[in-house]
Amino acid sequence: MRTFNLSRRAVLAGTAAAAALTALPVGQARAHAAEAAGSSYRWRNVFIGGTGFVTGVLFHPSVRGLAYARTDIGGAYRWDSGAAAWIPLTDHLGWDDWNLLGVEAMAVDPAHPNRVYLALGTYAQSWAGDGAVLRSEDRGATWARTDLTVKLGANEDGRGTGERLLVDPRDSDTLWLGTRHDGLLKSTDRGATWAAATGFPGTPSASGQGVTLLVAVGRTLYAGWGDSDGSAANLFRTADGTKWEAVPGQPSGTAAKVPIRAAYDRFTRELYVTYANAPGPNGQSDGSVHKLCTANGKWADVSPVKPGGTTSDGSADTFGYGGVAVDARRPGTLVVSTNNRWAAVDTVFRSTDGGRHWTSLKDSAVLDVSQTPYLKWGADAPKFGWWIQALALDPYDSRHVVYGTGATLYGTRDLKHWAPQIRGMEETSVRQLISPPAGEAHLISGSGDIGVMYHERLTASPSRGMATNPVFGSATGLAQAAAKPAYVVRSGWGDHGNGAYSNDGGQTWAPFEAQPSLAKDAPGPIAVNADGSVLLWVFVHWDGTKYPAYRSTDNGATWTEISSFPKGATPVADPADPTHFHAYDTDTGTLYVSTDSGLSFTQGATGLPSGDSQFELVAAPGRSGDLWLSVKWNGLYRSTDGGLSFDKVDSCWASYTLGFGKAADGADYPAIYMVGSTETITAVYRSDDEAKTWVRINDDRHQWGWTGEVITGDPRVYGRVYLATNGRGIQYGEPV
Repeated sequence: MRTFNLSRRAVLAGTAAAAALTALPVGQARAHAAEAAGSSYRWRNVFIGGTGFVTGVLFHPSVRGLAYARTDIGGAYRWDSGAAAWIPLTDHLGWDDWNLLGVEAMAVDPAHPNRVYLALGTYAQSWAGDGAVLRSEDRGATWARTDLTVKLGANEDGRGTGERLLVDPRDSDTLWLGTRHDGLLKSTDRGATWAAATGFPGTPSASGQGVTLLVAVGRTLYAGWGDSDGSAANLFRTADGTKWEAVPGQPSGTAAKVPIRAAYDRFTRELYVTYANAPGPNGQSDGSVHKLCTANGKWADVSPVKPGGTTSDGSADTFGYGGVAVDARRPGTLVVSTNNRWAAVDTVFRSTDGGRHWTSLKDSAVLDVSQTPYLKWGADAPKFGWWIQALALDPYDSRHVVYGTGATLYGTRDLKHWAPQIRGMEETSVRQLISPPAGEAHLISGSGDIGVMYHERLTASPSRGMATNPVFGSATGLAQAAAKPAYVVRSGWGDHGNGAYSNDGGQTWAPFEAQPSLAKDAPGPIAVNADGSVLLWVFVHWDGTKYPAYRSTDNGATWTEISSFPKGATPVADPADPTHFHAYDTDTGTLYVSTDSGLSFTQGATGLPSGDSQFELVAAPGRSGDLWLSVKWNGLYRSTDGGLSFDKVDSCWASYTLGFGKAADGADYPAIYMVGSTETITAVYRSDDEAKTWVRINDDRHQWGWTGEVITGDPRVYGRVYLATNGRGIQYGEPV
């Protein structure tokens, strides 16, 4: 699946209980899983650095240097303090388990340092699968799994709230899991089986937030409830695990409508809770910070700043509060973060006296993004951050604070100097990949949220950061002239233009001098013919509405509509003949052909598979009229006559995406790389004989969920392949 970010760009009613299911060790053979890899490959991330929303960070309270992080679509990680890098823990989740790459919550056991638990499930929509709980006795090196009968929503509103999973402070065998639509669940066998918790007062709804946080206060369990109207109770507690009560005297009103996160200071016996008027990360405009003295039951408002003021430029200073963490060594010392504070920019506040006085750490912050230049977003300096809901304080180092943003994880060791602490963590949702046949870079990429990047080295973040002039959020198109590789074009969502071209292979860019009016609200894929003289730009609105394509012969200075082009189709340039373009109309299963440089298109082959916009047409490099068509479970088709006819390839029964790389020694046809199925498992394959036979090149430890967007080989290095993932960045593999 592509990234479905409901709060940035776009539920089922559940039952009150989750049925207990038998846990399956990860890697156990079952349908569509477990084939031995036929060729040994080494897989690594192309280094960009973070690139996604870190929704939670959890330091282990009793082990120095041990920490875990969760993300909304990219799985979970463990911090390796020796290597100063994050170790991915969920790359083993395969194609059929794509919905489990979103981590709703995580938990550690203070009494058993090697135990860690994950609650997985990216979407709670009807089309998504149910959630699951993974449990490990070796810090995530291996896992046992229990499938749930309820849905979780790690990439939906509320994904940055507190941990909804908790080991009971009285009994390590007992776990609690707060769900969005199915109430509070309980396990008494360390997560192997689950059932509805009795006595919990929250009433589940099909569209609510449900439980937003679980936190232990000594031997008492507190739970936040996200579906209050601001007047009803939204914080509950139990001392025995069966009898629940609303916490007396708790705050009410719009500024305390949704409890976001909570942290307990065991020295002062005070519980700190952050609130907002919406679950976030978007949509918050009010909030507060309150503390409860658990010794006497008294509440106090300790908000650093009240939302609703005015910034120096006259903008409304609206925001909510997000993260909160207490110092395990210094009584009364804590940090809290603002969230969704766009006018004044979010910050982290620190107090050393229980919230009576606060200091904004942003005001003295020195940010070093030299290792991740893209974080400047085309500006002269990076911002302190946005979407700050994940916030953690090292229990063994009072000056080591980390916080997550929508793009990275910042950390400090002295409360002043900050830098991304993200080596090993890559969460990009990748949309386009090009491996140029010549030039400095072996890879150019287009992604969601971070635009287009030119990768001089695969092991370092691109030195130029994201492509500028203009800056894009999400890229929608990326193409290179086959016979003129210095010429590259891109399209995407931008505030100052939606298309650009490069004459130096993607190092620097110039915006199109003009663009069709459709481009601002519906930028779609773009293509360039073999010699770089003709551009075709397609327009598709985010809601799926398709529009006519446009053509330019002057670097985007002028554009003319192509009435005969199938609306919404992706144009594919012939790599050898600059007069030929192709387009596959997925609505009708018709291949369209142009032999006049895109001026007009006529029907070619008809009766091909239809009905899925993700069906993909690819042209073999260096050849004219050699087309390959990936149509998912309908299989793989090939045309050698420019799309006038297609034959089905019988060596695989499913093909989701396909690309080409340098030919094997002695072979006269490029190596073919495919995400597809030849027998039971959907995996990554290579063929050195024109798709007559395939060898699987990934393994069960390297699957990364859904990988159906794009794949390409390196035209200069045999065996090297680049694979786009939906949440684990760009993976590249090489034979070993």
